[in-house]
Amino acid sequence: MRHRFYLVTVFILGLLSINRPLSAQVSASIAPIPAILVTGHGETHITPDRATIQIGVESRAITAAAAAAENATKQASVIAAIKRLGVADEQITTSNYSISPEQRYEPNHPPVITGYIVTNTVVVDIRKITAVGPVLDAALANGANVISGLSFFASNTEGARRTAIAAAVAAARADADVAARAAGGTLGGLLEINVGSYSPPGPRPMLMMSPDVASRAMQADTPIASGLETISVEVSTRWRFIGS
Repeated sequence: MRHRFYLVTVFILGLLSINRPLSAQVSASIAPIPAILVTGHGETHITPDRATIQIGVESRAITAAAAAAENATKQASVIAAIKRLGVADEQITTSNYSISPEQRYEPNHPPVITGYIVTNTVVVDIRKITAVGPVLDAALANGANVISGLSFFASNTEGARRTAIAAAVAAARADADVAARAAGGTLGGLLEINVGSYSPPGPRPMLMMSPDVASRAMQADTPIASGLETISVEVSTRWRFIGS
């Protein structure tokens, strides 16, 4: 029994000693694939179909209560006018409400409160670009005197993103082909591709009106142009290089 165990042990050790050089030979025989690494950029444009507007009412009075009451009446009128245009309750959100004192400063004297300012701002989600102008006009005509922001954005950018990806891959392939021919070879197939992370472009701020500008805007319809959004994508590619 001892003799047999010894023979088996020697046989196994012999196999291990044979396998080691074979595996080393296999690893050494696998050469890296000649490749060309190229980054491609693609972009496309999309027309915004949504907008947000920050509409505010700023009121002044001797007392905070009087300023708040006047402000509440005007903002309620503004919101009612916007709703009459088909804007739903869930599309209107209060973003800011503040009460602050107005003060007069004199040398060597403490500040004197001369009145109070109340500001109430709502954000309106506009789901049709054609409604932006009428909403602004209705708000200004019913007491709004601060337009602190108008932003446009696209609600669905997936189709445009995929178009940009295709353009980026095509650009990468074209550059890789030029590089391969310049190096005296030809371009082989795609070995690897990585599409860069993507986040939709944020709303683009377009407009800000102070109370005096807002009052002048009431005298005419407000023209609105949404422009275009640019969707950009980067891809990293690795292509097989076939030498001459």
